[in-house]
Formats: sequence, C-alpha cells, structure tokens
Amino acid sequence: MAQIDLSAAPFHLDDAAIAWVGETRDALSPRDKLAQLFVLLARGTPEETAETVRSFRPGGITRVYSDDLFTEINLVRDIATLSAIPLLISADLEGSRMSLPFGTSVPNPLGLAAVDDVEATTAISTIMAREAAAVGLNWSFTPVIDLNIAWRSAIVGTRSYGSDIDKVERHAMAQIAAFQDNGVAATVKHWPGEGYDDRDQHLVTTVNPLSMAEWESTFGRLYRKAIASGVLSVMSAHIALPAFALALDPDAGAEAYRPASISRILNQDLLRRELGFNGLIVSDATPMAGLNDWGTRDEVLPEIIISGCDVILFSDDPNGDLMRLVKAVADGRLSQQRVDDAVTRVLALKAALGLHKDRPEPSLDAAARLVASQESELVARQVSARVPTLVKDVRNILPLSPDKTKSVLVYSGGVILPFVPHPLPLSLPDHLAREGFEVTVFAPGMDINPRDFDLVLYLFAEETLLTRSRIFLDWHKLTGSVFGAMQRFWHDMPVLMLSLGYPYYLHDAPRVPALVNAYGSSEAMQAAVLECLMGRQPFSGTSPVDPFVGSEQGRY
Repeated sequence: MAQIDLSAAPFHLDDAAIAWVGETRDALSPRDKLAQLFVLLARGTPEETAETVRSFRPGGITRVYSDDLFTEINLVRDIATLSAIPLLISADLEGSRMSLPFGTSVPNPLGLAAVDDVEATTAISTIMAREAAAVGLNWSFTPVIDLNIAWRSAIVGTRSYGSDIDKVERHAMAQIAAFQDNGVAATVKHWPGEGYDDRDQHLVTTVNPLSMAEWESTFGRLYRKAIASGVLSVMSAHIALPAFALALDPDAGAEAYRPASISRILNQDLLRRELGFNGLIVSDATPMAGLNDWGTRDEVLPEIIISGCDVILFSDDPNGDLMRLVKAVADGRLSQQRVDDAVTRVLALKAALGLHKDRPEPSLDAAARLVASQESELVARQVSARVPTLVKDVRNILPLSPDKTKSVLVYSGGVILPFVPHPLPLSLPDHLAREGFEVTVFAPGMDINPRDFDLVLYLFAEETLLTRSRIFLDWHKLTGSVFGAMQRFWHDMPVLMLSLGYPYYLHDAPRVPALVNAYGSSEAMQAAVLECLMGRQPFSGTSPVDPFVGSEQGRY
C-alpha cells in the first residue's frame, strides 16, 4: 500500500508535524492504536466523560454540550490532562437547535439558503467556529452537502442547503473555509450522497439511486469541489450507491446495496483513488440501523476500518467493539498496515489542527467574552431577520394587527426534538400576546368553537428529526379527534400556517390561504418571524426548496 503523503492536501504538514505523527503512532501499543480509531459519544456528566477518556483512551469524543459554559470549559481542561495524545473534540454544528446551547443562536443551513448570501453564511459560520474553538471544540461534522430532493425525507430536511446544487455548493464551500480558517476541521457528509431516498439511514440502509453520470453531475461535483477546497474529513454514511458497484460487477447482487461505511469500493476506489481524497474518512454513527441492518456487530464493526474508514463514530459498547477489532487483527481480516494507515490519518488531522503543539488551555474569561457576544448576537439577528419566507398569502392576511384579528386561536404541536421525549413550548404565542392579541392555545379536549376567533394560526416546529420516518401534518393529533381533523376554517375566517422547520406542509394543506416558512425554531428565529408577521420587517427569504412539491394545487 502506498505511503500516505502528509505534506499534501488536505493536511499540509511540515517536517516536524510529520515526524510527530510517525513517532506518536509508533510509540503506541497495539491496543492504543486501535483505541485511537474511536470517537465516542459523550452525553454524560463531566465525571463520566472524564472517566471514559481516562480508561479507554479514544482518539476523540463527540460532546453533547450542556448550557453551562463554566462546566464545559472545565471538562475540556480536565480531559486534556487525562490523555497523553491530544483529543479530537467534535460536534454537529448545524445551526438552530443543533448549536452550542450557550452560544450565539444562528440559522440552520436551510435558513441560510433562504437568505442565499455567501457573505452571511461566512459570517455565521465564522461565529460558530470561533465559539467552538473557544471552548476547545476542534472538529465539526458539517457541512451537510446532501440535496433536498426527496421532500418526504425527515432526515435531510433542514440540514441541507436546499435542492439547488449551485446554492449547496456556494454555501457549503463558504462554511468549510470559515470553519477551517478558524481552527475547526470541517466534514462533508453524507458520502456518497443523500437526498434522493426519502428514508432515514438511522432506520435502514438508504440508497442513492442515481446513475454514475447523474452522480458525477451532482454529488461527484460537490465532493470534488470540497476536496479541492481542502476539506479535512469526509463522513462515509450508511448509504449504498449501486450504480458504482454494478459498473464494476454487473452480477454484484446484494453487494450493490452495501453501505458506503463498509464498502471498500466506495471508500477506497471511488473516494480515495478516483476523487483523490487524502484526508480522514469517518464513519457515520455505528449504532444506526443502516449499518447494523447489514450484519452482526462482530461482522460489520471491523469492516468499517477494513473498508477504508479511519474512525469509528460512536459505540454503545466501546470495550466490546475494541475487542472486535483485536479479533479481526488476530484472524487476519484487518491488517496491521490498514490500522497504521488509519491511525496515521487520525494523528495527521490532530497535527493539521495544531494539536501536537503546546497550546494554551481554553480560558473561561476569554470564552465568556467571545461566546454569545453582543457583536455576534447582532450579526446573527441581522441574518435571521432575512430568513422568514412568505410562500403564499392569497387573501392578504398579513401583516397581522390586533385591530384586525384581535382574538387568535393557535393550534400547535410544540417544538419536536429528536432527543427530547416531549414537545417543548413555543414562545411565539406569548410574543403575540405582548403585541396586544388575545391568544388561546388549543389543547385536545378544550370546548372551543374556532369560529369565535378572528384568526386561526397553525404553528409547527419540526426541524430535521432522527428516526422519524416522516414529517407530516397530523391533523388528528393536532386537533385531538377524528372530527376535529376534518374541520377546515379558512373559508370562514383568516387562517395562517407558520412552519418553524419542515417546509413542505402545503402537501397536507394545499388550500391554506397563507403560509410562512422559517426553517428553524430557535428563540431568535421566532423573534425574527414576529417582526415579519407584524409588518415591521419584510419577508426577505426565498424558498431554497419547492414548498409546493411539484404541484400547482397549493399555489391558490
């Protein structure tokens, strides 16, 4: 196997850094080499996270942050003393509610695509990266360069920059540059490309159905551009690309549907050799059914490294998975050369980030000055103000005014989040009340005649949702009854539908007279939407997807 050129893109290491990588790798025990290939999910207390780092000695962790800046800074300081090799500390910096909870509230990718200003995306991404670096985070599993084509998908949803490849390319490349210019390694995902299959790889191995000519003009173009831009890592996902497998072997059969995360031909032949990617390949999360649907853990876990990934992302049983790698080395399935190559790229990423050098530890004072600063909050508010998109208003309901529609009935399912068992309340109804509206939030079982109100507001907040096969307008759940689900009020009174997330509700309510899409449900976005609803700010956003889902029915 050819030697990895660490002086080349994307690592660009000097002689001293290359020497550090080699010396550090060669000094590791066989066990610790394998441990370097794990990035573990750290959802627990600081004490639990510190113990995991001390006992397992992983290559990195993905931290699910609390809202306590002081606690998180202290954790980074503590774990730095527990690991002889600097850690990769990662997160999904996707904006909106997938942001640092103590950081500046910023729009998600679909919201930025609605603004469609590369300078704005650069400014937001720079804020995200600087705040991340201030708390010791050095690797983000973004940008998402999937295409929002299969509109029923609940997993691509608001994480992508939309359906237009030119727009996706502009904004993703801007985020890569902003992140990596500010000390945070970027990751493009989900290799080999998601968005044409409306299923969720958390639940099933999904399929990229494109021909290779179609793939080259879409995802091939995006990944080649990202590689040319110097992106440091690619996330290999639990997605099959049968066209490539069948081009090599027309009789591939089931192998054509092998997910990329355990596919040698997709990782080594297509990504490394044909596209020329020399950086680090990280698997998508390994507890996902899109991987484990393919075989037993004993089979698929070692295949991640055997097939060309350099990092195993997450494990429900780290010690058990480590032993699976040990056994694969012992029985010859996993060569020591493949292990050493993977460790080399893990260490090279650390060196490319400067982690091998003496660096000051994160400072609480410095972080407190930088994170959610007044300057950053102002920039984020200015960009957020440009996100809300008026899709339709065929009866001129907007702007709202207590003089016209004093009494408002709100139907809402609240904020739906993947890791929160119950919906969270939205603040927008309270904002409307402070504007002088009389607001009633409907709850199933309430004895209410909507025709006693001046305005009905349907308010939804469902951004991208993991393990949720579909996002749709569940009229029965919303109204609490079969008969309520069948009622429509928009011929009798003003009705407004507002989505703080999923942009395709017109499929389920094509005749609603007014629809606003805002793509995200953060407090900052709710405040921005309010300004537009009241007419104090214009609706500046443009739809980054087709909210009419190819149908003329919803336009009227």
